[in-house]
Amino acid sequence: MSQKVVVFSQIDREILMKLEQRYQVVQINPKNGDVNQQILEASRDADGMIGAGRVLNERNLKHAEKLKVISSVSVGYDNYDVGYLNQKNIWLAHTPHVLTETTADLAFALLMSAARKVPSLDAWTKHGQWSRTAGPDQFGVDIYGKTLGIIGLGHIGAAIARRGFHGFNMNVLYHSRREKIETAEQFKAEFCTLNELLSRSDFVVVAVDLNAESRALIGAKELQLMQPHAVLVNIARGSVVDEQALIQALKNRSIFAAGLDVYEKEPLQQSELFQLDNAVTLPHVGSATAQTRKRMVELAYKNLVDALEGRQPQYCVKSA
Repeated sequence: MSQKVVVFSQIDREILMKLEQRYQVVQINPKNGDVNQQILEASRDADGMIGAGRVLNERNLKHAEKLKVISSVSVGYDNYDVGYLNQKNIWLAHTPHVLTETTADLAFALLMSAARKVPSLDAWTKHGQWSRTAGPDQFGVDIYGKTLGIIGLGHIGAAIARRGFHGFNMNVLYHSRREKIETAEQFKAEFCTLNELLSRSDFVVVAVDLNAESRALIGAKELQLMQPHAVLVNIARGSVVDEQALIQALKNRSIFAAGLDVYEKEPLQQSELFQLDNAVTLPHVGSATAQTRKRMVELAYKNLVDALEGRQPQYCVKSA
């Protein structure tokens, strides 16, 4: 009898067909009712699961006695109870590295859009307000030669630093849990405390994993340390930044602007952020190119197959 795989989100059609040729496949569909209940029932005799964007924990996996692997089509894994999965000897695989460059591209797109007021000026132009030469209300801030502060110098953080250093002649500062001497040397990046980075940077990019240490890392106190012309970019996780404190800082113009791809609650349907002309808001699309999403799901498929055939997946998450 073939092994059973639960597909708990939409995935690439070609990969789905490959799964169906190899395994007994059950797809979770929100149109069929409560998703958690579907997962609870479908995982009861499942050998593997693949997908993204669902919270998976003891509540909806408590009957999953045969489950060997959850293969997430993502880099982040804060949706999963890693401790519980390790306790149950269930591999949690993910897809790091393949989205590094794409996400770094988006971080710089947000940085530049916020700095030069691209969305608000686009709307200003389209709404027929360009009846005179652009004045101070339309002015942005310069990027070239400025100071770029990166919180989290992992793969994505380093890719952002490379763009700033080589492309825009930026002075690079970074803060992380430990010094990254070899990586930092490539960009002449200076390791500093969080407070020092915030106070010295013209642009602050948040690129850390979400964990107990990074949750609400940037709050009202930290935002007050930033310069009035500074721009904050968050491509990490929404909960790393206190959203209400950020909204207040943007309203007060205590910072110049923010570029956001992630939020405390997703999908975000209503928010004061949408009313602010100095907030650039995207719908969590850091990896959203056809090429990158294809590479991610291919890697997730490989991780799944490896686990179901008795091999340890290439990219496994371990609990702290």
